Amino acid sequence: QVQLVESGGGLVRAGGSLRLSCAASDSTFGTYAMAWFRQAPGKEREFLARIFWSARSKSYADAVKGRFTISGDNVKNMLFLQINDLKPEDTATYYCAAQLKNGGPYDLWGQGTQVTVSS
Repeated sequence: QVQLVESGGGLVRAGGSLRLSCAASDSTFGTYAMAWFRQAPGKEREFLARIFWSARSKSYADAVKGRFTISGDNVKNMLFLQINDLKPEDTATYYCAAQLKNGGPYDLWGQGTQVTVSS
């Protein structure tokens, strides 16, 4: 089974930046869209951003517009999330997910990468 593996998390000071990466174990595996989510302790999982490969379009949650940038390479099944001006409230585990079909669920999830922002 194809796996998604996130990397790039860590401990950063408020105001800093991070670039998260997500790689599929099979670079030839086709996906319809890929997205980033996060979950902070005691909170529900939160959608952050999504990229639709065929339309080459992107969408963002209102809460992260302007600070978060999603990008990727659908040929290599790589996904990135650039996070600027990090805030303590960005502290969470960040997950990437893959949607295999239009209108379908997110079928594949990574194990997550921890981002901790100190004030």
